[in-house]
Amino acid sequence: MSPTRRNFLKTAAAIAGTSFVGGTAVRTVARTLSSKGTGSAMKLSYRPYTLELKHVFTIATSSRTTTPVVLTEIEYEGVTGYGEASMPPYLGESHESVQAFLSKVDLGKYKNPFELESILSDVDAIAPGNPAAKASVDIALHDLVGKLMHQPWYNIWGFDKNRTPNTSFTIGIDTPDVVRQKTKEASEFKILKVKLGRDTDKEMIEAIRSVSDRPICIDANQGWTKKEMALEMIHWLNERNVIFAEQPMPKTQVDDLAWLTERSPMPVIGDEGVQRLSDVYKAHGVYSGINIKLMKCTGMREAHKMIILARALKMKVMIGCMTETSCAISAASHLSPMVDWADLDGALLIKNDVYSGTTVIDGKVTLSDRPGIGAIKL
Repeated sequence: MSPTRRNFLKTAAAIAGTSFVGGTAVRTVARTLSSKGTGSAMKLSYRPYTLELKHVFTIATSSRTTTPVVLTEIEYEGVTGYGEASMPPYLGESHESVQAFLSKVDLGKYKNPFELESILSDVDAIAPGNPAAKASVDIALHDLVGKLMHQPWYNIWGFDKNRTPNTSFTIGIDTPDVVRQKTKEASEFKILKVKLGRDTDKEMIEAIRSVSDRPICIDANQGWTKKEMALEMIHWLNERNVIFAEQPMPKTQVDDLAWLTERSPMPVIGDEGVQRLSDVYKAHGVYSGINIKLMKCTGMREAHKMIILARALKMKVMIGCMTETSCAISAASHLSPMVDWADLDGALLIKNDVYSGTTVIDGKVTLSDRPGIGAIKL
């Protein structure tokens, strides 16, 4: 092998973040990149789908029984990567808007799928907003590249798959009887995530505490508007083994949130108030930590950067999800070894999943050894 070609392969493998284990990465990268300029191109396809929830899902501001998603695929040289856009109401995206955005994405002009940074930067620049639509391309492209390398993404990033956290299980706002029943059904999970933000908050917590002493994290979804009331509630929750509060107040009340975070006996985590990478630095001092979701931040590429920046700022990090299939959940799970908390139960809340991927075993996020994001069609 010539010195030039040897250096080229080393550079390609280093960019992808892998090693020369068994020669697999070398052969794969060589096969993939040698096609550059030969006419091979990526092909994007997509279709709308509707997720059906097992139970009515109620938060501080709304209730729903379905979630629209768009399922994407990127095909290259006989290998297919899977992706997904999930659009809960507050994101402002829909089947129509996602498909309209994806119709503008031309992956055919790229001959090298390993150019993740350039390709996804170009996709992001097509139009402002549309984070879930962009995430559907990002996830499928990451899945494709991982499959081409025969490596799962936690290996490519250099993460220890055994360091995944337990995932919380979400209990939406409901009557005490239903809350107690849901709590009993979630006995496998080591931590519960409870939706609050209405005048039944204490009733919700007391219902859970009547049947379980497991740790709780709460998400008020911006439902508390008075900082003094929020602080009083957080102290009350702290006495009942609640370990952190997610987005307790409206994201626009920045000064009030900073005041609350400074005085809170538990971490205050930003969710609606922290969407993308540019929000992380602004969140420093306002929140104790951030909740990263692929559908908010345009996918795995930016989520990875958000974790690095948050850690540099000494902030807590949570990886979360929307109501999603096991495709998007699997993608997010590859980042979980680097976070403090995970809320990756989205696929467990639906009854018509179309993929199999990351699993939850005894409450713990459990990654597979399959390449890419590890999702397979059912």
